[in-house]
Amino acid sequence: MIKLYGEPTYVMRNKVIRSGKEKVGTTPETARKGTMTYKVLKAHCQTNDRENLSIKFDSMGVYDNTYVGILQTAIASGLKEFPMPCVFTNCHNCLNAVGGTINEDVHKYALSACKKYGGIFVPPHEAVIHQYMREMIVSAGDMSIVSDSHTRYGSLGSLSIGEGGPELAKAMLGKSYALKYPKVVAVFMTGMPKPWVGPMDVILSIIGEVFKNGFVKNCVLEFVGPGVENLSMDFRNGIDTMTTESTCLSSLWTTDAKTEEYFAIHGRPEDYKEMKPDDAALYDKVIEVNLDTIEPVIALPFHPSNVYSLKEIIADPKEALSIIDKNAKRTFENNPNVHWNLAGKIHDDGKLYVDQGVIAGCCSGSFENLYAVGKMAEYMNHGVGSFNFNVYPASQPIMTALMEAGTIKTLMDYGVRVKSAFCGPCFGAGDTPANNEFSIRHTTRNFPNREGSNPAMNQFSCVALMDSRSIAATSFNGGKLTSAEDVWQDITYPKYHFNSQIYENTVYNGFKKAEKDVEMVYGPDIRDWPDMTELADDLLLKVASVIHDEVTTTDELIPSGETASYRSNPEKISAFTLIRKDPKYVGRAKTVREFERARLKGDEKTAMEYFSILEKAGIFVPKDRLMNHTGIGSVLYAKRPGDGSAREYAASCQKVLGGFANICIEYATKRYRSNCVNWGILPFTYGTDPIDLQPGEYIYLSNIRNSVEKGLTEVEATVISEDGKTRVMKLNLPDVTEAESYIHRNAEVNKVRLRCFL
Repeated sequence: MIKLYGEPTYVMRNKVIRSGKEKVGTTPETARKGTMTYKVLKAHCQTNDRENLSIKFDSMGVYDNTYVGILQTAIASGLKEFPMPCVFTNCHNCLNAVGGTINEDVHKYALSACKKYGGIFVPPHEAVIHQYMREMIVSAGDMSIVSDSHTRYGSLGSLSIGEGGPELAKAMLGKSYALKYPKVVAVFMTGMPKPWVGPMDVILSIIGEVFKNGFVKNCVLEFVGPGVENLSMDFRNGIDTMTTESTCLSSLWTTDAKTEEYFAIHGRPEDYKEMKPDDAALYDKVIEVNLDTIEPVIALPFHPSNVYSLKEIIADPKEALSIIDKNAKRTFENNPNVHWNLAGKIHDDGKLYVDQGVIAGCCSGSFENLYAVGKMAEYMNHGVGSFNFNVYPASQPIMTALMEAGTIKTLMDYGVRVKSAFCGPCFGAGDTPANNEFSIRHTTRNFPNREGSNPAMNQFSCVALMDSRSIAATSFNGGKLTSAEDVWQDITYPKYHFNSQIYENTVYNGFKKAEKDVEMVYGPDIRDWPDMTELADDLLLKVASVIHDEVTTTDELIPSGETASYRSNPEKISAFTLIRKDPKYVGRAKTVREFERARLKGDEKTAMEYFSILEKAGIFVPKDRLMNHTGIGSVLYAKRPGDGSAREYAASCQKVLGGFANICIEYATKRYRSNCVNWGILPFTYGTDPIDLQPGEYIYLSNIRNSVEKGLTEVEATVISEDGKTRVMKLNLPDVTEAESYIHRNAEVNKVRLRCFL
């Protein structure tokens, strides 16, 4: 049972108290300061302004999908030495499937940077980023910033945030992080999960209740209540990582003896600190979760919020397939050549059979999860046969502990493919299912094509999210969808032993040992970002794509998987922008970009060809104004873009292709909007749905620079159809800060890449 309280609510001595119902013995002002979030943010804020925070972090982490661009920005902006522990993990670009030497070139580049600037380098396949941060870096009461959206170490008492590259570059330069004081939502837990219920069942059940209504958007979740002490640390970590899919900003948990033991096991007892709210703490909202009532669930494609009872889907698989079919039709509206036939997944016995099982990444590759899978293999005593079942321990220390426990041998004996620490299946760079296959996974996301399929090549596959325990039950049952409840036998988990020697022998730790004379190692495909121009006085934008999905994910804006290897080359990676959502977008945007390049070169003949639409529409602008003061670019419309990853490439690739603006109803996450702003993309909103825009139409914004400088929140745009007919559209530009305005209007900011932090 999950209850939502949408009004300010007190939590007092492990009891939820509705505001105004009982006396709490304190004022609301004092009680709001009683949250753990308030205390941590206060300790890290560099000013006395408690509404507009200026945060300094204790540590940071980057990984090989993102760190090249981040380093390029920081180095170009004067990086001398990392001011805090900065971890470089290599858990994404680890398969040399594409790009020749490019992946290892990137790793050599990062190692040279760690030597030169004093960073920490974790070699490929040693640990996924969040597991290493948990094991070795974060402490209770601290704050970290990491270039990945699943940055969640709240179960250890750390209020950490996943952000895009520009924010990480600022942190590398010792600059503070701007944050409006967030709303704080208590997740009040009672009871104890059933033995066959895992962390994914719990968090998917929560996500199913809060995502679509935006209940926790950009909020901090505080996990409190008597139910917390009934969860192991692996269980808490599994829930914690997945809170990202609720669209919350971050998370924080009460700490206890189990937390203290976790730090001791990992050789860091001094990093433990008791974390708990005051006796009376006032929260903006409360989610009450009775763990006793949670049952195994499944999140159907194509979003973690599409949550259904696993028992019900097993009983009526036709209903599940009809839901997927409906979601697929909407998702692939711009790919008419994509076809699917999921009806064949229902066999003659009337049951739904899946094709693949995967347990991987920061949310599931834990010792406890994989130990349970091994025990279920023994209890069910049935090999996987031709069924494709893959598991990825989240770090080499976890791998060795599972070896010592005999779990690795057990898994291999029963046909499970045991692989190294690698995030590949989480973002489509490993174990991509065959065309028209259906995979069940304990990974972070099941967005369209995140598993690696490519609609541009008429490919289709899909993923449902489940807990490791039910995935194991299904995999050892020949792929027939099965709940762990139906096969469960009691498991006693052994004490976990952390092998620190592994990291001592492999990890380069150069913190406070910068060697300034070290030469950076540049591979042939590590390229600088192209110069970016300042915001022009006027803009004439061409609509490059209109997307009507309710939510557009960062995986759709710029896919992962095979594209990851190209992320050190801005031009090459930009060619994949929206390739799976709207294959025509890149071509349209590039065509417009060539006109802007012609304008900047003074090629009047070519530029005026583009500007001729204004005269056709009866809008007469002097030629000098057009050539010297009117920028040419593209614009994208999507209802709610930016759900998912923190990857800055979702925005930067648009900019590289000549994108000057986005229009949406609202931005799905703060991360994506921040990335757009930091790349000089105007973050317009437009409240009317459906929007009256078509690809190929133009949007003329007269005096837009002046509007930005004045801080106007509404601007008037002229929409021009290809036949010259015009109409007026009111666009909103809310919540643009002075710092954000500076990014847009300053040429030096964009000259190298972004230098808004100077």
